[in-house]
Amino acid sequence: MTAKQRDLIVLGRAAIDLYGQQIGARLEDASSMAKYLGGSSGNIAFGTARLGLKSAMLTRVGDEHMGRAVRETLASAGVDVSHVRTDPQRLTGLVLLGIKDEDSFPLIFYRENCADMAISTEDFDADFIASAKALVITGTHFSTAAVDRVSRTALAYAKAAGTKRVLDIDYRPVLWGLTGRGDGETRFISNDSVSSHLQSIVPHFDLIVGTEEEFHIAGGSTDTLQALKRVRQLSDAVLVCKRGALGCSVFPAAIPASLDEGISVPGVRVQVLNVLGAGDAFISGFLRGWIAGESYQQCCRYANACGALVVSRHGCAPAMPSAEELDYYLAHAEQIARPDQDRTLAYLHRVTTRRRQWPELCVLAFDHRKQLADMAREAGASEERIEQLKRLILQGAQQTAETYQLQGRAGILADTTYGQASLNELTGQGWWIGRPVEMPGSRPLRFEYGNNVGQQLHSWPEEQVVKCLVFYHPDDAIDLRLEQERKVQDLYQACCHSGHEFLLEVIPPAGSATDEYTLARALTRFYNLGVYPDWWKLPSPSRAAWRHIEQVITARAPHCRGVVLLGLDAPEDQLRDGFNQAAGIGVCKGFAVGRTIFAKPSRQWLAGELSDAELVAAIAANYGRMIEFWRARKYAQAA
Repeated sequence: MTAKQRDLIVLGRAAIDLYGQQIGARLEDASSMAKYLGGSSGNIAFGTARLGLKSAMLTRVGDEHMGRAVRETLASAGVDVSHVRTDPQRLTGLVLLGIKDEDSFPLIFYRENCADMAISTEDFDADFIASAKALVITGTHFSTAAVDRVSRTALAYAKAAGTKRVLDIDYRPVLWGLTGRGDGETRFISNDSVSSHLQSIVPHFDLIVGTEEEFHIAGGSTDTLQALKRVRQLSDAVLVCKRGALGCSVFPAAIPASLDEGISVPGVRVQVLNVLGAGDAFISGFLRGWIAGESYQQCCRYANACGALVVSRHGCAPAMPSAEELDYYLAHAEQIARPDQDRTLAYLHRVTTRRRQWPELCVLAFDHRKQLADMAREAGASEERIEQLKRLILQGAQQTAETYQLQGRAGILADTTYGQASLNELTGQGWWIGRPVEMPGSRPLRFEYGNNVGQQLHSWPEEQVVKCLVFYHPDDAIDLRLEQERKVQDLYQACCHSGHEFLLEVIPPAGSATDEYTLARALTRFYNLGVYPDWWKLPSPSRAAWRHIEQVITARAPHCRGVVLLGLDAPEDQLRDGFNQAAGIGVCKGFAVGRTIFAKPSRQWLAGELSDAELVAAIAANYGRMIEFWRARKYAQAA
């Protein structure tokens, strides 16, 4: 028998959800949409992976942008996508949704001959199904003859392999052809034919999960207890009935005289934004415990809490909690009436659900604007040439990244003023990309986009990191310090709202008195203000200063991505010494150096002393030496 290297395989719907962003509006009046992973099965695979399970998805997507988005989003959460097949003939399903109020969600399924409904028995084999502890199938994938045949084949493989079989009833009348195509919101319509069909499949499952209405359709009765008893006559499965705000009840054996006589766990009281997506979150949480063999009570606690978190947030898949976030919430649920407004919970959700990891960074920083404009004037060159200069700098960076095999470690800092072409070229290519928002040289801090920087971020690709340089000292004059701190706080909140990561670059002003505690005190102050940057960018500190910095970050923000070292046009030997000082410092993840790499060759190019190819070669060589210094860093104790 094949080893169970996976916890579960989820077979069924995978789509893209387009959520209206105007809360309280009709879908007709929605003016902007947020794009998320969708489809009940896709959400379950995603949600269980976020909770730490080894999940795999079995479905089809189209050979187009939305299909790639489904695959990449699943993979980003750790889902095995080896059996997400690409259908060359069909499009990925789409769903348009609005949030009118907590119970009303106008919804349209665009699923005419969509890719996931064309899944074939050729897309998997018995060994794949046998590799998992559980197979999860949603009800929609029994709604046509073709998917019914595929799902039954998977069930047969699972039974033969000892793989547990799980049904999420997931009843959508529109997907069974029972409503008009524009009525995706209706959740229940009684239909004898659908009930009969579901009753033919329930005997093949070990665990069945559904709302009261979903058990009504499966059991052929609008009396919940009678419906459950009918399902019990047909199946020995553990039945889990979701009861909304009342929580849930589990029935491992005979159905009692009342729902409360089952293994019942009350729900968690929250402020509901919208109930859509609660079911996918619920079963994700339940499976976390069930796969691990935990008690039904604990499975229900996980499930209820996951559902509560998702109904308080926008979207379904992105609202799914991580294991750490869920455990924190369960430990403090009585004190968290509004999960959507709890700062600690929001922070944990932000930092424990990041889409990718960066073990180290070698960043070429050429977001400079004022310095390059000054260089152009000094060389008698047109400012318009700076844009071409930055394209050539990027070429040098790309050559070096390839030479030094920097996949997953290469990065740039580039601006919009002269570097928009570079930003456009690299976005989506797997590079770390930072983008500045500060007005160059401003003290007190000012933003290039004025006071509307938060609005500006919504036009940025989400993968781009918001970088802000602040000339800051914890002993600055009180009025100046408070003004700068308020700006940073506003920017951090804007990043939390937009979903962008935040890099805060802190440089004590020239001429200010500093010691080994200065940078650590600055970091502590921002943490005290509720500002938790994903990244810090700092001037190279002494070994003693590093110890204080590391203590602060480790104690206050263990999920911080880390520190990258800046250059400030320092000589290479000085930077190499700074890299050596950082040897063995766990929170130091790399460097973001600019002028030391590009300043001299850029001046020469602007003056006509270097050709394009010579400039690119010089940038590549200088960047390469920085990488070598970083890789060879070794701290030497003073004699």
